[in-house]
Amino acid sequence: MAEAFGRISRQVAQWTGSPTAFVAAILIILLWALMGPVFGFSDTWQLVVNTATTIVTFLMVFLIQNTQNRDSMALQLKLDELIHAASGARDEMIDLEEEPQARLQHERERFRRVASELSEVSADAGSAAQVVRQALDAEVPSTSPRPPGEASDP
Repeated sequence: MAEAFGRISRQVAQWTGSPTAFVAAILIILLWALMGPVFGFSDTWQLVVNTATTIVTFLMVFLIQNTQNRDSMALQLKLDELIHAASGARDEMIDLEEEPQARLQHERERFRRVASELSEVSADAGSAAQVVRQALDAEVPSTSPRPPGEASDP
C-alpha cells in the first residue's frame, strides 16, 4: 500500500505542479463563478466551491507531505554519501538530522563561528580552507561532540 501511495502521490504532485493543472483550476473557478447567476448566488452555490476546495486542500496536505518526506530523505542520503566519500569530512555528521535539537543547535553555532572567521579572511581559497579546517579541528574531539549540558550515555 505504501508503494502504491508513493507512486500515486508522485504522479499527482507532478501533475498538480504543472501549468495545465493551474489553468484547469482557473477554468473550474471561472465556470463556478459563471454559474452564480444561474443559481442565484445561493448558499448551495457557495457551499459547492467551499466543500470542493476544503476536500482538495485536505487531500493535498497528505500528498505534499509525502513528497516532502521523500525529497528530504533522498537529499539526506545524498549528503550522507558525500560526507562518507569526502576525504577529511567528519563521518559523525552522517545522520545528523537524527540527533537531538540541542546537538543541531551546537553544530549550527560552530559553523556560524567558522563563517564569521571566513568573512575575515581574504577570498583566497587556500586560506579559506585552512581557516575552516583549523576552526573545526580545534573544536572536534575524536568522537561525536555533545552540546554543552547534554549528559553522556551510560
